[in-house]
Amino acid sequence: MYLTIKQEILKNGISTVERISQKILSLPILQNVLVKGEGNFLNLSTTNLELGIKWWALAKVESEGQITVPTRLFSDIINFLPNKIIKLEKKDSTLNIECENYRTSLFGQAAEEFPIIPISKEGEKISLNSQKLCQGLSQVVDISSPSVARPEISGIYHCFQNNLIKIAATDSFRLAEKKLFQKTLLSKEFALILPRLTAKEVVNIFGEKESELQIYFSPNQILFESQMTEIPHPAIQITSKLIEGEYPNYEAIIPKKYETQIILSKAEFLNQIKSASLFSGKINEVSFKINPQKGEVEINSQNPELGKYQSSLPAKIKGKGVEISFNHRFLADGLFQIKTSEVIFELTGEEGPAVLKPLGDESYLYVVMPIKAS
Repeated sequence: MYLTIKQEILKNGISTVERISQKILSLPILQNVLVKGEGNFLNLSTTNLELGIKWWALAKVESEGQITVPTRLFSDIINFLPNKIIKLEKKDSTLNIECENYRTSLFGQAAEEFPIIPISKEGEKISLNSQKLCQGLSQVVDISSPSVARPEISGIYHCFQNNLIKIAATDSFRLAEKKLFQKTLLSKEFALILPRLTAKEVVNIFGEKESELQIYFSPNQILFESQMTEIPHPAIQITSKLIEGEYPNYEAIIPKKYETQIILSKAEFLNQIKSASLFSGKINEVSFKINPQKGEVEINSQNPELGKYQSSLPAKIKGKGVEISFNHRFLADGLFQIKTSEVIFELTGEEGPAVLKPLGDESYLYVVMPIKAS
């Protein structure tokens, strides 16, 4: 293999694929990246056996070939090089890297030892705006939590219905749902559970790109693919196994009506929760006293070793007054994902689930359970 490519292009490629390389003693080659010169392209590939990433860029390929080299070391070398033309040459089990007066020889392993990344384009297919999908995923992805006992809630649930996509995640203590609308009608309704790591990589890789993503579904695998702008050829492919099992009926948890509805400033609410958190105890408890007559929300916390905190903020309140406590971190997480300046906070009593929603935007909601009074 002998090819040339610009440093900034190669730097972008290795940064795209490097994050999923893992140190696994039983299969050390998973720490490597597959470097392939083929046709008019340089192709980089990494995998952890559950998730695979492939990246392509146009390059001047004088002779084809492939080799695997340590991902982290290869990335460090490329990042240190100047933004000039890089020459990559494979000789036996060595990858020679040359750029101006920099010369490095990197020992590698045979490409034949690298696991095959399966790519399937059978089954259902949709096309989505990458930023729209990634913004939706980013609003729910951090809610999921690894669970050995219940692996299905470790992932992100996707339900595809005609022109509507519901994305949801839960850790049993809170729940987030985002609705995305698309122009293309699907031929049938189906659902899948996307692993959390895959969702994070989709957001990391495609989140800043204003492009169309082709998404292919099969019973146990999903493929995300973006195209090059210069020619009709894949630029990036992310392929992943799906989580097996049935996702819980999360919609049954979402309250259909409220006893108390509060509309208030998101920024001020979040700021006061953060201030109160400084005095919360071991269970992160912050208390709220809702007073409809005064149009006021009082916020309290106390710590026997540090002291206590009290503040209030004005709000539009409908319904009953109530005293209720929440884990401040869970509340702040939900508020942080809301993009509007005002939020709706709906309560269903002292022990029922509460809902946070953006004012004027019905596409997102966040459900959180209160801390029960002891």
